Amino acid sequence: MITRSSIRHLRIPFSLFLMPVFLFALALTPNLNGDRLLLVFLALHLFLYPSSNGYNSFFDRDEESIGGLKHPPKVTPDLYWLSQGFFLIALILGAMISLGFAGMLLVYGLVSMAYSHPRIRIKKYPWASWIIAGFFQGYFTFAMAYAGLSDLGWDVIVKQHVIIPGLLTSLMLWGNYPLTQVYQHREDSKRGDRTLSLKLGIKGTFLFSALFFALTGAAFIWYFLDRGQDQIIWVYLGAMAPIILFFLIWFGFVNQNPEKYASYSWAMGMNSLSALALNAFFIYYFLENTQIQQVFGY
Repeated sequence: MITRSSIRHLRIPFSLFLMPVFLFALALTPNLNGDRLLLVFLALHLFLYPSSNGYNSFFDRDEESIGGLKHPPKVTPDLYWLSQGFFLIALILGAMISLGFAGMLLVYGLVSMAYSHPRIRIKKYPWASWIIAGFFQGYFTFAMAYAGLSDLGWDVIVKQHVIIPGLLTSLMLWGNYPLTQVYQHREDSKRGDRTLSLKLGIKGTFLFSALFFALTGAAFIWYFLDRGQDQIIWVYLGAMAPIILFFLIWFGFVNQNPEKYASYSWAMGMNSLSALALNAFFIYYFLENTQIQQVFGY
């Protein structure tokens, strides 16, 4: 029997925070198709990511706040099988596009399992977990979405037109990823996980993320200039402005009282604002880059 608590541990709404990667891939896809778009979106955001969330929750068994759940319910045995069921559905949906795309979904899922499974538990290794999480949730996911949306194979991973935007998405995640851990230090220490945020300390985490935010911004500006899309830069900077302002205000409070303000509420506020602003930007970029509005007479 599937319990309500297990469904909550899937944290389906949390998929919103990874949607900018999908939208960026969509904006650059040369071969748009409505059926593939729907299948890729469902496979990733409704089944693969929730499967990963549920699997990680099953082995982490967090008692304090986690991303998307301020008060996580008790983990029950059915969560494991529910997460595996969602993973299987994601693979089936992927296979409806191609076996190559389904294979990419499989690799992502297995790496995600290795992140929290006690026999491997990548999460124990601060730098390795940071690199792997940022690479697979960024570069690999971008290439995976691009391949699924365009009905292409594994070879897209090494194509220059995929490598550069894929690395841009990883830069975004490498900057934000440690910030998602600042409120979990006590829980991570109790489990013996040496996350990057725990290694850097709270203030060190903010300085580290600030550096990567600056690198990410500079890299995106270079990317748009290289593509001759100067006008997009101002829209991008406008989308980033509220995110950076929130970050600076949060950092100011953290400097005054790290234990109080390195909290779940502030971290989720940062994530929510980032998702809202970046999703809006990449939807705009999709409309501008593909000129799809012209099809409908706009």
